[in-house]
Amino acid sequence: MTRTRSAEIRADLDHPIIDSDAHTVEFAPAMLDYVKEIGGQDAVDAYHVWQDENEGPAWAWHRASPEVRMERRIPRFSFWNVPMKNTADRAAASLPRLLHQRMDEIGIDFMVVYPTWWLWANLADHEETRRVHCRAFNHYQADLYREWSDRLTPVATIPMHTPTEAIEELEYAVTTLGMKAVMLAGHVSRPLTIDQEPSSSRPAYWLDTFGLDSAHDYDPVWAKCVELGVCPTFHTGSMGSWDARSSISNAQYNHIGHFAAAGEATCKSLFLGGVTRRFPELKFAFLEGGVGWACNLYSDLIGHWQKRNRKALEDYNPANVDHDLLEDLFMRFGDERFQDHAAMLRELPAGQFFVAEDPATLDEWAACAIEQEEDIRDCFVPNFYFGCEADDPMTVWAFNDKINPLGARLRAIFSSDIGHWDVSDMRRVVEEAYEPLEKGWISEQDFRDFVFTNPASLWTGMNPNFFKGTTVENDVRKLQGDKP
Repeated sequence: MTRTRSAEIRADLDHPIIDSDAHTVEFAPAMLDYVKEIGGQDAVDAYHVWQDENEGPAWAWHRASPEVRMERRIPRFSFWNVPMKNTADRAAASLPRLLHQRMDEIGIDFMVVYPTWWLWANLADHEETRRVHCRAFNHYQADLYREWSDRLTPVATIPMHTPTEAIEELEYAVTTLGMKAVMLAGHVSRPLTIDQEPSSSRPAYWLDTFGLDSAHDYDPVWAKCVELGVCPTFHTGSMGSWDARSSISNAQYNHIGHFAAAGEATCKSLFLGGVTRRFPELKFAFLEGGVGWACNLYSDLIGHWQKRNRKALEDYNPANVDHDLLEDLFMRFGDERFQDHAAMLRELPAGQFFVAEDPATLDEWAACAIEQEEDIRDCFVPNFYFGCEADDPMTVWAFNDKINPLGARLRAIFSSDIGHWDVSDMRRVVEEAYEPLEKGWISEQDFRDFVFTNPASLWTGMNPNFFKGTTVENDVRKLQGDKP
């Protein structure tokens, strides 16, 4: 085994390193055997037709001329997405036996493994395709990683188009296949049910993020996650499907921040929809978007609540204006353009600037029952975890309790993204993650929380035995025993 800097760093630590977002690179011929077993040859044929003839952006862009790309606004998707020159890494991403053998030189003790090519499966619009490929992928993952469960555990992919569909796959993946980590679709694109004018600039779909204004009541899904002891995690992006990330020429424009945008949409929806208030024990994780957006969201929630809570809204209530004083000030300090119309001020607050509001809809914090700033902290910080890649400098923000409101430390979790383009050498990931400590940006305790304490609390938060039988079991047990 090569003695790497990452291995040296790990050897000097008194705690393990848990990676909450490694990636398998599925071997499509083997994966399609599972598709055939679950859905028959027709499902395999349909997949090939979809891949070869699909009119979606990823394929359509390459078939279209530059003129057609411009006319139809076909987005440029990412390309060359997995390491190739480093052939050993390419193979290890597909072969858990090889990855398992290399983990000591990589410097990581335990990995939770997400999909690559089949990240699309739980988002597919066609129900039969979606369900067949989710079920097939879950069988593929369970079989592929079962022998190496002491250091590797795969996630099951869960569709969210309806609560019933989600619950059925959750139960199957956990109770039948024995999987203990799950990846839920982060949103569903739903078509609008009304006809639009041809000139309308609104999209023909809307995004359901399962908390606020959802098409369904997803509380049964969250309750099922609690019952089964699994954390809902999300690894859904927004590239190409959201207008602001639809460049026809530059994939980097579309990619930068797209996981963060999707994560924020779902996180904000769950919070304002009161999900963490109703399910305080539930842990959610948002992968590959970093934590910078979450620090901003947390701060924004508090700032907005301070100005827009039900009591504070009275500062903006048109009924509270002093009409006599307002008219007097306009007459004394305005020129003739204001003085000539000053008498109309009594009509304007309720006309030009405001419309009548239903008192029942004024408290937009009612679902999450926020009565003071601390409620936001208590319904946000313990429930949400944020996957941060090793080279993301914004990770340090999570631990800055001098900047984060109410002294909060957000729960950043080490997420290597091994298997994807941003990790050209698996052996350097821990080395990169350690650099902020070497530079003095974070403390040893911050680093420990990042790579061990926070990941351990995420996965054991719903299932205390998540790490039973693994190489990190004793360290996690000790951590659990140290908790007050």
